[in-house]
Amino acid sequence: MIGKLRGVIDSYGEDHVILDVGGVGYMVHCSSRTLQALPSPGEAAVLSIETYVREDQIKLFGFQSDIEREWFRLLQTVQGVGARVALSVLSALKPTELAEAVALGDKAAIRRAPGVGPRVADRIVVELKEKAPAFTALDPALVHLSGAVAEKTAPRPVLDAVSALVNLGYSQPQAAAAVAAAQRGAGDDPDTAQLIRLGLKELSK
Repeated sequence: MIGKLRGVIDSYGEDHVILDVGGVGYMVHCSSRTLQALPSPGEAAVLSIETYVREDQIKLFGFQSDIEREWFRLLQTVQGVGARVALSVLSALKPTELAEAVALGDKAAIRRAPGVGPRVADRIVVELKEKAPAFTALDPALVHLSGAVAEKTAPRPVLDAVSALVNLGYSQPQAAAAVAAAQRGAGDDPDTAQLIRLGLKELSK
C-alpha cells in the first residue's frame, strides 16, 4: 500500500492533483485546504497517502500531514461519513480546529462543512469525543467543563455565566472556555457575576 508520495506537481483538477513521481503521474484526491497549500505546477511536493483498493478501482487520497490523514480515517469510523464527507470536513477545518470542535462539542463548527447536516455533525461529536483530546492541546479541565455544561451538570453559577455569555452573542464553546479560564482565577466558590466579569475579560484578550 502507498503511504507517502514525493514528487513534482504536474497539474491540478477540481478535487485532485496529479503528482509526477519518477515519470508516473499519480492522481491524488485532496481536501480543498490541502490543494490550496500545495505549490505551483513544476514544484516539489510531499503528501501522506491513504490508499483505497476496490474491485473496480484504486483511489489515492493525499494529506499535508499524518495527523490530517489520521483524522480522515477517524471520521470514516462514524456512521454516515464516507471519504467525500471526510474530505469536506477537512476542507472546512484544520485538524487542530476539528479536534477542538469535537472535544468541546462545537457541532456548529462541524456543520460549516458542505454536505454535513445536524445529524452527521452530532454523530461526529458523540462518536469521536473520547478520541479528540489526544489530538489537541486543550486543557482537560476545559473539555470536562464543556461536557458538564452541555449535560447541565456543572454548578449553577457556571451554567448561568455560560448562558449569559451565550446571550451576549458568543458560542457555547467560546463561553465555556472563557468561564473555565475564569474559574481558575476566581478563587473558591465564585458567584455568577464574578464569572461573567472574568469571562468577558478572557474573551477580550
